[in-house]
Amino acid sequence: MATQQTRSLARFMMAPSVVLLLVWMVVPLALTLWFSFQQYNPLNPIRDGFVGFSNYALFYSNPAFLQSILNTLTLVISVLLITVIGGILLALLIDQPMWGQGIVRILVISPFFVMPPVAALVWKNMIMHPQYGVFADIARFFGGQPIDWFGQHPMTAIIIIVAWQWLPFATLILLTALQSLDGEQKEAAEMDGAGFISRFIYLTLPHMSRAITVVILIQTIFLLSVYAEILVTTNGGPGYASTNLPFLVYQKALLEFKIGQASAGGIIAVILANIVAFFAMRAVGKNLDK
Repeated sequence: MATQQTRSLARFMMAPSVVLLLVWMVVPLALTLWFSFQQYNPLNPIRDGFVGFSNYALFYSNPAFLQSILNTLTLVISVLLITVIGGILLALLIDQPMWGQGIVRILVISPFFVMPPVAALVWKNMIMHPQYGVFADIARFFGGQPIDWFGQHPMTAIIIIVAWQWLPFATLILLTALQSLDGEQKEAAEMDGAGFISRFIYLTLPHMSRAITVVILIQTIFLLSVYAEILVTTNGGPGYASTNLPFLVYQKALLEFKIGQASAGGIIAVILANIVAFFAMRAVGKNLDK
C-alpha cells in the first residue's frame, strides 16, 4: 500500500512532464485565442489592435463556413459508419480459422501505416483518376463511363480515402475484443440452438460494445482534424464542396493571411471538438460502467 511519502515522490517525479504538457497545450491555445481578437497580417506585421469579436463575425459570415461545418459532420459520421460496420465484418471474417491467417491480418492493417498524403496521392493518381485510374478501367471494361470522382463527387471520394485509412484501426481494436470473448459462452449458445445471427446480436455485439465506443471516440477526435487528404486531392473544391473546418482555417491563415479570422476559426473548431468529445466521453463512460 502506497504511503504518503511514496505518493509525494510520485507527484514530484511526474510534475515536470505535467508542466511541460500543460505549457505545450496552453501556450498555443492562449496565443490562438489572443490572435482571434486581433487584426494581423504576417506580410504586413502591423497590429491594428483589438477588434473584439469582428473576426468571429467575419468567419461566421464567410459563405464557406456553414458548408464546412456540414462537410465536417458528413465526413465524421460517414467514416464512422463505414469503419465500425466494416471493422465488425472484417473482424468476424479474420477471426475464422483460415490458411494464411497471419498474412491476412497484416494485409488488413497495413493501410493504417501509410501516411495520409501518400495514401491520398495513390488514390488520386492510381485508383480514382478519371482516365488512368483503376476505377476508370473497371468502368470501361463493363461498358460504362469513368467517373470524375474529385470533380463530380468530391466528398464521396474523400470519405472513401479516409475510411480506407481508418478501417484497419477499427478492425484491429474490434478483432481484439472479439477474441476476448469466452469460448465457453459460444459453445453454450450453440448447444442451446442459437444460430449465427442470434449469437451475433445477443452475444458477440454486446461483448464488442465497449470496443466500439472506444473506436468511435478515438476516430472522432482525429476525423475532426482531417486536412492532408483534402489538400492533396481536391484542395477544398470544386468551390467549397469538399472544404471542411480545418481546411477553411488553413485557407484563411496561409492563403489569405488573415490570421485573426483563422484563429477565430481555430477556436470554433476547438469548441466543436470539445462538444463532440464531451458527448463521446459520456457515451464511453456509460458503456464502461455497465
